[in-house]
Amino acid sequence: MTTAQLAGPYQHYVYAYPHKTAYRRLIDRPRLRDLWAAEPKDALSLYLHIPFCEVRCGFCNLFTRIGAPEGLTGAYLDALERQAGAVREALGEDDEVRFATAAFGGGTPTFLTAAELTRLCDIAEHRMGADLRAVPLSVEASPATATADRLGVLAERGATRLSLGVQSFVDAEARAAVRPQRRADVEAALARVRESRIPVLNIDLIYGIDGQTEQTWRHSLDAALAWRPEELYLYPLYVRPLTGLDRRRTGPDSAWDEQRLRLYRAGRDHLLAHGYTQQSMRMFRRADAPHQGADDYACQTDGMIGLGCGARSYTAGLHYSFDYAVGMHEIRAIVDDYVARPAADFARAEYGRRMDGDESRRRHLLQSLLQADGLPLEDYRARFGSDPAGDFGPELARLGDRGWLADDAPDALRLTPEGLAHSDAVGPALFSQAVRAAMTAYDRK
Repeated sequence: MTTAQLAGPYQHYVYAYPHKTAYRRLIDRPRLRDLWAAEPKDALSLYLHIPFCEVRCGFCNLFTRIGAPEGLTGAYLDALERQAGAVREALGEDDEVRFATAAFGGGTPTFLTAAELTRLCDIAEHRMGADLRAVPLSVEASPATATADRLGVLAERGATRLSLGVQSFVDAEARAAVRPQRRADVEAALARVRESRIPVLNIDLIYGIDGQTEQTWRHSLDAALAWRPEELYLYPLYVRPLTGLDRRRTGPDSAWDEQRLRLYRAGRDHLLAHGYTQQSMRMFRRADAPHQGADDYACQTDGMIGLGCGARSYTAGLHYSFDYAVGMHEIRAIVDDYVARPAADFARAEYGRRMDGDESRRRHLLQSLLQADGLPLEDYRARFGSDPAGDFGPELARLGDRGWLADDAPDALRLTPEGLAHSDAVGPALFSQAVRAAMTAYDRK
């Protein structure tokens, strides 16, 4: 970890490690049955990915395509069902397999019609064996697609959390982020979510948008708070390669960094003053909200089953997925390839990254450290038989020198409030040299 790697506060949002840009084609295409044979399967996580959106926001670099030609969503669900059958067969005996959490993400899962959402739930339940009414089920949605019929399906099938991507309650800011929406439509969608009685409402907001001020940021925060959401995610705006906003910025921008830090602190303090607890740099939960499981997709342990062409799966020794892209033409090609695959093609892993002991320790360390509660040292020792200070002494010392590691928690490694504010520098600083090199060498498409 060099000083340069810690220089800017907004380097990389670490919601998974290693990032997909470090994945490569697996020449041996290992069989899923072999990958999962020795894995614990009594508390798996299930993720179903829907790669469609009605529009693509200017900041978005997720794996998603705009719209769907006639018949494509149905064909995609056909392929998802074929994949689910192959994966469920690879997992083995029924009495060994249990799902502890489930999530539908994307893209925008509610791009699907109500009937298609019913089918999506059927695939999760009847093909994979997940009891959606018995486990936390989180679903992502946009205001335009959060219609009463769709929400009714999700509520009836057991959804416990609905995450609505609002980003801003100021129409001009939404336009600046290339997210065409009107506040009136957002408010109507929020009313429908509350009427559906899905227990947890999460609202996503973004800071750092062109033209945004502390006053307009407070305006959006207060508009969100009026709905008393159980959760709020505050995201710094990023401008990523091949996205709609990419052409608008070139190189580091210290003034923009300072603006985002200022707005982050203002938003954090405002939510804390209104009875929310901070779970991570991004996530804030109302003190009386029901707990929904791991925060920020912090999968320190393995056992993730991802279905769909943009989903990841995690075993102890391999993280795997399909090909990855950001550009529209390439995404369409990957979706079309996925839809055309026979069931046998889903029985093997195709792209991924193998995880050795060092990478597993790094993953556990950084994804725990980026949570407000930090890393309990005994958990790390019990899992790996070693101590973080011995495994990552130089990296942790540099964080400490910055004042980013707390010194008041002898039984845990925890970031200070300022360290938490710099989470998007802390995480990348803990990447291995091999992962960093693979990400740098990735041919963006």
